[in-house]
Amino acid sequence: MNRRIFPVSALLACCWLPAQSPSASPAAAPAHDKAYASSIGFRYSLPSGWEVLDNPSSPDIRNPAGKSAPDAERRGIDCAQMVLTARHGNPPSVIVAVALPYECFGEAMTEKDLPGFAHGVMKGADSSFDLSASVTATYDLGLHRLWVERSSATVKDHAEHAYTAETVCTLLKRGAACWMAIAADADALAAFEKGAVKLDGDELPALVPATAFGGLSP
Repeated sequence: MNRRIFPVSALLACCWLPAQSPSASPAAAPAHDKAYASSIGFRYSLPSGWEVLDNPSSPDIRNPAGKSAPDAERRGIDCAQMVLTARHGNPPSVIVAVALPYECFGEAMTEKDLPGFAHGVMKGADSSFDLSASVTATYDLGLHRLWVERSSATVKDHAEHAYTAETVCTLLKRGAACWMAIAADADALAAFEKGAVKLDGDELPALVPATAFGGLSP
């Protein structure tokens, strides 16, 4: 199971940096309920008012573990596709969407792998944030099972900067998909959760339904 966790967790760590450094942002453009799609079979509608950032692509970011990393980890880092990185507000909240195509990675995952994979993706924030009070849940959207994990997150060495971290993952026919948010407030978290998605052709009104955590408030 662990080898399925490592491939994207190292890559995703870099994506949380905009939440800490609003003055050092990449090029950005305003988005207006625009949908962002992946070739593995999903589409996510970004809320209006969020800025779309240039996704990281340099070798240092794409392969932070270097050649010494296990083969599965290197393949995962090389194959992971950053579909969307966006931010909103000040202090900024961040939304990330990532795809891991099975064709590139060399093997498919099964539903029993989903909890470990999703938890590993959330662990990608460890280098930038201290996570605590995590809660998890599973729910169905159409024919797909999704795993969601929500945690309290504080910036390392700056506990006064508090966020909510949430990761949602699912398995599609052609790959694994995850959506992540570091939300500075309840409005940002709600915007992330209410983004419409399309999963293998199924149109769904929201990524995370209000009932996903059994009525648990953010």
